[in-house]
Amino acid sequence: MPDDYGDLTCELTDRPNNVCGILHGHRDAGPVASRFERLGWRVSSPSWYGYEVGTTWCEVELEPAEGLDVLLNGVVDPSRFDDLATVLTRCGAGTYTLELYDEDGGLLREMRV
Repeated sequence: MPDDYGDLTCELTDRPNNVCGILHGHRDAGPVASRFERLGWRVSSPSWYGYEVGTTWCEVELEPAEGLDVLLNGVVDPSRFDDLATVLTRCGAGTYTLELYDEDGGLLREMRV
């Protein structure tokens, strides 16, 4: 699955956040962000512990939570939700939960891996 390198497309920048998740067993978001970067995603660190990772079809924030989890939230092209799951698997995310929401905040899909 080739990734589309570059900034988030215009039609997605105007959308509200529609994806959230928890990456279980990760004390730090840094190693996960580094794995996204190795796959060609843009990575920045706007805070001490958090990271933003993105490509043309997805942009999410990775923030450590209390305990051993990293929270994920942002926007994804709904047609690429399964691709995000594939990327998480390629990044070695291990076990995770992802949720996709519609523009009104209704749950469309949930995935537990």
